[in-house]
Amino acid sequence: MADIKLILSDIDGTILNDKNVVDSDLKENIVKLNHRKIPFILASARSPRGMITLAKELGVMDNPIACYNGALVVKDLQDSDYTTILSHGLNLLEVKQIFQILQKKFPEISINLYSGADWYVENLDKWVKIEADITNMTPIATDLNQLVDKLEIPIHKLLLIGESSEISKAMKYLQNVNLENSSFYLSKDNYLEITASRVSKEHALRELADYYHIKLNNTMTLGDNFNDVPMLNLAEVGVAMDNAPVDVKTHANFVTKSNNENGVSYAIEKYVLKR
Repeated sequence: MADIKLILSDIDGTILNDKNVVDSDLKENIVKLNHRKIPFILASARSPRGMITLAKELGVMDNPIACYNGALVVKDLQDSDYTTILSHGLNLLEVKQIFQILQKKFPEISINLYSGADWYVENLDKWVKIEADITNMTPIATDLNQLVDKLEIPIHKLLLIGESSEISKAMKYLQNVNLENSSFYLSKDNYLEITASRVSKEHALRELADYYHIKLNNTMTLGDNFNDVPMLNLAEVGVAMDNAPVDVKTHANFVTKSNNENGVSYAIEKYVLKR
């Protein structure tokens, strides 16, 4: 078994169970990892504000946190305050082109723009209200076109929300437009995430390994969904949750217990702490 010196873990469906409750053994295991100087790093499509409560609960505030699937990696996170380690923003010309397409062809789709710790929307529509209830965050309502023109910090993510059929059509349309600096993936059937093309949890793993001066063959990743596959492939020890789709499991070295059975802690205990 590899000598693991860094762990990168997904959040939803991985360290959180189906009731959004954290793996009950994980905080204790993170303390044990800290004694061995093995950083446990959270990686998610969430914003910094969407990560802070969980980071506090787990006691990983001193570790880097990969937000927006690695578009923004921060440390010393305190509410909207943080130190930026890595930042990869969207191409502004492509953002404007995406806005034009959506406003013309898919006007019912809700556009959400994330920059740093801030969440911006055009309107407080039903989709925004649902997302606000889920994340316990409050968006800033503004003219997004004007915002893009004057924004001085990177746009880390666009989130498009709508009916599943509309989101599917929009994704196919946008993927056939010449947007070579942008990448698209579904985080839910009706959630289309857009980040810079070089952004992924795989890329975040490479950058964090460099940050810690650790070789990739000393890394472990844990995840449950298709956007986790690249990092499962890249790490020396890629661990899929038992609740992951079968096609995701085929990319993992090991399959642990489900997110409802403290599968992350089980994997840490079996493949790292028992060494």
